[in-house]
Amino acid sequence: MKTKDLLSVADLSAAETEKVIDRALKMKRGQTPQLLSGTILALMFEKPSLRTRVSFEVAVHQLGGYCFYLSPDEVGLGKREPVSDVAQVLSRYVHGIIARTFSHQNLQELARYSAVPVINALSDEEHPCQALADILTVHEQKGELKGLTLAYIGDGNNVAHSLLLAAAQTGINFRVASPSGYAVKDEILRKAKEFAANSGSQILLTDEPEQAVKDADVVYTDVWTSMGQETEAEKRRQAFARYQVDARLLSLAKKDVIFMHPLPAHHGEEVAVGLLDSQCSVVFDQAENRLHLQKALLAEMFGRAGRTR
Repeated sequence: MKTKDLLSVADLSAAETEKVIDRALKMKRGQTPQLLSGTILALMFEKPSLRTRVSFEVAVHQLGGYCFYLSPDEVGLGKREPVSDVAQVLSRYVHGIIARTFSHQNLQELARYSAVPVINALSDEEHPCQALADILTVHEQKGELKGLTLAYIGDGNNVAHSLLLAAAQTGINFRVASPSGYAVKDEILRKAKEFAANSGSQILLTDEPEQAVKDADVVYTDVWTSMGQETEAEKRRQAFARYQVDARLLSLAKKDVIFMHPLPAHHGEEVAVGLLDSQCSVVFDQAENRLHLQKALLAEMFGRAGRTR
């Protein structure tokens, strides 16, 4: 990898992204080698988690390594103890840190002071492991990536940021439909356009869900209110009222469209009731692929040839 850490999809080159996805596909189809034997990883989470925590713990175990979980109360990142101190202490004990934080700034500071690699397991800026697993799922379902069109409907949040970068890297056309004031950040869009210039990906930002979804190969949505935004919930419900993905909206996409959602889902809000269990939904395959992608990523970063200490 071109950097010690994985804080953003942009920390991977396009070739590295393709390599990780290819390795994940091979690992899913075959046996898992014990590449992390003797490796100790810390899972440090400020936010609750189902898929991220379980998939990382199982991935480390299947690769022959050991990990332990640090809850918010145990660490108090930046509150009970400065981020820089936490990073320097943990670096003396473990081979890597998998961190799930509210603030991307805290994550960056953690990586700056850590002598061992730090993986972003979610921050308010990005969710790279989710997006990479999503690209893996698209490849698995469609057999290719370049030239496909993915329509993202909803909030320009951390998932949208990482997914935009990953799509632009791999040649997937990316359309995002968000209401005014909820678009992806300009800095992320600028990086994505740089990737797209090399991959041939086309990027479209619109406030019209129908325009984004028309003839799309993949339709993707996420919650309107993320963790930490609960006080904005009612305001967001009003802003996103016409951005629900339902059968009518999906009918505008290609006949063999697949529907994706990173979960947890708010049934009846961003996604119509029953859609997650419909024939076009690959949501639970997508959730399973978190495990396989993270195994491949861990093997690349901490496997015998990649260990930093």
